[in-house]
Amino acid sequence: MFSNEKFDIASLDVIFNRMLETITNSKDDIFIISEQSRRSFEEMQKELEIVRQEISLLIDEADHLEARAQLSKQRLVQVSKAFNNYTEEQVRDAYETANNFQLKLSIVREREKQLREKRDDLERRLKALYDTIERANHLVNQVNVVINYLTSDLKNVSLALEQAKIKQDFGIKIIAAQEEERKRLSREIHDGPAQMMANVLMRSDLIERTYREKGIQEAMNELYDLKVTVRNALSEVRRIIYDLRPMALDDLGIVPTLKKYLSTIMEYNPGVQIHFLSQGQEKRISSEHEVAMFRLVQECVTNAIKHGKPKEISVKLEWIRECVNIVVKDDGKGFDKSVVKEQSFGIIGMTERVDLLNGRMEIHSAIDKGTIVIFKIPYSDVKE
Repeated sequence: MFSNEKFDIASLDVIFNRMLETITNSKDDIFIISEQSRRSFEEMQKELEIVRQEISLLIDEADHLEARAQLSKQRLVQVSKAFNNYTEEQVRDAYETANNFQLKLSIVREREKQLREKRDDLERRLKALYDTIERANHLVNQVNVVINYLTSDLKNVSLALEQAKIKQDFGIKIIAAQEEERKRLSREIHDGPAQMMANVLMRSDLIERTYREKGIQEAMNELYDLKVTVRNALSEVRRIIYDLRPMALDDLGIVPTLKKYLSTIMEYNPGVQIHFLSQGQEKRISSEHEVAMFRLVQECVTNAIKHGKPKEISVKLEWIRECVNIVVKDDGKGFDKSVVKEQSFGIIGMTERVDLLNGRMEIHSAIDKGTIVIFKIPYSDVKE
């Protein structure tokens, strides 16, 4: 409910702006941390690549030294077995060569071990940095969602309040319109069918008296006039029922019902030519969809005739997969969409009806350019 107390929209804007500034600063801080982590990650990746290359080179060198050391061992074994056949210098050289190769191999393998440990440490640190970057990016995305929410939905809170007020006014107008419709139906039934039925009762008494006083021929003439009165009363009752809900919708579907309705409208408005076209494979859809489609076309045609004074109106249904497009076009006076009249609740009513069906509505109009209304109504439940 709306009270007479006014919302201080300016204060709300100040609060929103402060919240937005704080969150934006926090996002910037998170972004800085993320960028620093990213740079460290890239530098560490380069360092890890160098370490991997050094390990590869050391492995090749170790393989080469191991082969040389194996040969020097074989030489040393050979010299040791035939010790007396070699000079003291040859024996010393064999021992020193084998020892040197073994020492170099140990140094290379120790260096390789150190580099492997460094590689493993770099990989662990890279994984930790990667997780930090991912968390930072996730936080930035979450903050962006909050910022978008603040800058779109909450920043438009005054517009939302205004729209809610319009919907409340529209609801009040609906109630008033319902009461007015009840009064109109009461007057139509009282002035039309009720009066005719009362006349039928009086004419039936008159027929009986005419038969007694003037004979059967005069009574038959009165009976003929009575049949005309009853037929007119029946036609009037059918018109009132049709305005409430066309019964042909349930039996025949939307296309035949619209054809009959538009034909009837042309009879009541001889200066207007109405064209109807249905394209694609027609389907029986749910009763709610068919009633809504009929009411949308009815509202557009009624508004066009009442306000636009057109000479021609075209209504087209385009049946496509899981959707039907409705196009209502007239060559009337048109209107300026930027000017919202106090009592112009027709568009709001159509919008509400289309929203209930998860559809879309477009209105194109300009002064002296006519009006085009396009509805896109999705459907899924086809009646068998």
